[in-house]
Amino acid sequence: MFVFLSARLFGPTTESTYRAASLVEILHTATLVHDDVVDDSLERRGFFSVYALWKNKASVLVGDYLLAKGLILSLENNDYEILHILTDAVRRMSEGELLQLEKARTLNIKEEIYYEIIRNKTASLLASACSAGAWSSSQNQEYADLMRNFGEKTGIAFQIKDDLFDYASEDVGKPTGNDIKEKKMTLPLIYTLNNCDQSTRRKIINIVKNNNNDKKKIEWVLETVKSTGGIEYATQKMYDYKKEALDILQQCPDNEFRKGLEDLVNYVTERKY
Repeated sequence: MFVFLSARLFGPTTESTYRAASLVEILHTATLVHDDVVDDSLERRGFFSVYALWKNKASVLVGDYLLAKGLILSLENNDYEILHILTDAVRRMSEGELLQLEKARTLNIKEEIYYEIIRNKTASLLASACSAGAWSSSQNQEYADLMRNFGEKTGIAFQIKDDLFDYASEDVGKPTGNDIKEKKMTLPLIYTLNNCDQSTRRKIINIVKNNNNDKKKIEWVLETVKSTGGIEYATQKMYDYKKEALDILQQCPDNEFRKGLEDLVNYVTERKY
């Protein structure tokens, strides 16, 4: 949807637009299959993950196959600029995952590192989808860059919303407290660690490092994050990025496709799963 709406914002869709949308979908699916292996996750969107059903080997090979299939689709049709845009996203997503893995070992809790991780890990795909869509209909670098920036802001808002789901009480299609179990330093937790007393801070870090499979202790961390204001802080940051994304759209042609993108940005921050 981001590819098609970004394309129609600046002109009629082309065959290249359809291939760009296909490539984004294939690459996204491939990264999700690989993600579930990396995160040891048995659930994806409320169902068993590929990893849960067929384990490591099949998951890695299926992810690799999808990546190759997507790249060949672009090469066979000489979509070199779109291929360049989207392979850059794959590189950045891998870098984001590796940086997150490194910080999980050291529990580095700087907010700017968090933004670097999600800018690469999540927002880069959305940024590339919007950029590829704009390029496919306009071949205009200025439009492609504008939409990349829009996609990045939307992607950051999306990831903060995803982080907030870890503290949700209702069923959101993935286990709550999962990020803590995987030692992922999300924004609500980072805020809490930077705004609580030393003994609470030490206790949280000890649980994340050494007791992240203890359900009662995880629940205590979740409650501490809520009572310290971590949820409100992260929610406000999400809305800040949402506003930045909507402000960028004001520079684009005023048509029904811009309205469609505005609706998508609102969905990203208001979704229930």
